[in-house]
Amino acid sequence: MPFLHQFRSTVFAAALAATVSAGFLESAAMAEDLRIGTQFKLMTLDPHYADLGENNSLLSHIYERLVTQDAQMNPVPRLATSWKRLSETQWEFKLREGVKFHDGSPFTAQDVIYSIERIRDFLKPPSGGYQSYTQAIKSVSAPDPLTVVIETTSDIPTLPLLMTPIFIMPHKADGFATTEDLNAGARPVGTGPYKFKSWQSGETLNLEWNDAYWGGTPAWTNVTFRVIESPAARVAALATGDVDVADSIPARDVEGLEQRGVKVESAAAARSNFLQFDIGGEKPPGLTDKAGGEIKNPFQDKRVRQALTLATDRAFIADRILLGYGTAASQLFPTGLAGTSANLKVTPPDYEKAKALLAEAGYPDGFKVVLAGPAGRYPGDGESLQAIAQNWARIGVSAQPEVAPFSVFATKRSNGDYPVWYGGCSGEAVTFCLGALLGSSDNEAGTGSLNYGKYRNPAFDEMLAKAMAMDEGPDRNAAIAEATEFVMADYPMIPLYHFHLIVGHGEKVGSYAVHPRGWTTAMQAVPSGK
Repeated sequence: MPFLHQFRSTVFAAALAATVSAGFLESAAMAEDLRIGTQFKLMTLDPHYADLGENNSLLSHIYERLVTQDAQMNPVPRLATSWKRLSETQWEFKLREGVKFHDGSPFTAQDVIYSIERIRDFLKPPSGGYQSYTQAIKSVSAPDPLTVVIETTSDIPTLPLLMTPIFIMPHKADGFATTEDLNAGARPVGTGPYKFKSWQSGETLNLEWNDAYWGGTPAWTNVTFRVIESPAARVAALATGDVDVADSIPARDVEGLEQRGVKVESAAAARSNFLQFDIGGEKPPGLTDKAGGEIKNPFQDKRVRQALTLATDRAFIADRILLGYGTAASQLFPTGLAGTSANLKVTPPDYEKAKALLAEAGYPDGFKVVLAGPAGRYPGDGESLQAIAQNWARIGVSAQPEVAPFSVFATKRSNGDYPVWYGGCSGEAVTFCLGALLGSSDNEAGTGSLNYGKYRNPAFDEMLAKAMAMDEGPDRNAAIAEATEFVMADYPMIPLYHFHLIVGHGEKVGSYAVHPRGWTTAMQAVPSGK
């Protein structure tokens, strides 16, 4: 295929302004210390060990990626300044000049090769959490010190997006660094805005500014992350001034914090929480007629799925249960992010139409069903199930909420023990959730990994595959949106809401830019100058 991805200088400026300038200062004299209370518990100092939000968030201070994502989830330059396709199976990445690692060594193409090959060839499951991003990479070469050519085993039009999770480590002449060495005290060395000082697993991470950082002087001299897993304890630490920033603030605590002078920032998360139906099973457990007798699976009828969707008051959940710190969902990512549809809307409940659809499908009296979910894993999860059960009762469907610790819930869900359940999905792009949740199970295509309901729609599979084969850009996003509209018209699930990520900060911080991926970083905090 011809060259299809290029950035103009104005795009460079906008991307860098959005991701760099807010967290850096022109004058080092203004910098001071920052204390962050976080729910994230850093699991390891190995940037390639496990693809978890806590590792990705905290280690991004030390390490950087070739490509990162802006607030709309689009890929933007970082250590790579541009990229283009050389052929269907080859991509060229141009690297940023003048970048140095914390030990003073220059950043070159050899470091990119080392990092990709370490993930692909050296780390093995369960320690190879990033291998899904590299499994299609056949080879990585360096025509010159600031150029990398990546060859893939097949046509991968989204390769730049696959680079967004991968941190770049300095190459070692004596082989790949082990996870044990990195966790045992070997000082992590990256190109990021902050240098590693110390780490107490499960307690603290201490960082100091990299005053030679290529992107400008960091805004904070020293950064301390304190792991505070209890939401109440995080709120208390923020309210008393023991920390300057606290993440994952419960919506119920926002008003009290604001009354104490704490500022609160929020943004819709790049994810959705939803109800998923067992569509593939003939007689799922936990599903009977009103008298307790056995019935055929009603969720195999589109009219039943549509009726339950029409009877679910999603706006009530967002406004009353999440106290406004949530957005009612019509699709898997918030409207406006790459690949989402502007045509899908959340409509108010229509109980009369829902009852008519149930009667038309052969269930005029409704039925009984277990409505399962995890206990306290996501904001509003248990309360949402109670509200939905009350909604469905209005059309004759008796839903019995059943919650369990996530580990128990996940096992039972995988075993097919639930007829309807509450779930969540997030990722680098909406296509991950579309393919994982609604795509037919296909190991070769990489779809269906979260399709516990065994939904199958060959026409949607074909539409999604065609969209995924297109290059990044407006046409691809439009094709993904069209596939989303098509599959949502079949009501295979009920998108409920996109909960908001809530961060609070004291007067030392002038503003905090909440990212839809849910990262908590010092780079998002802008000093107030006080």
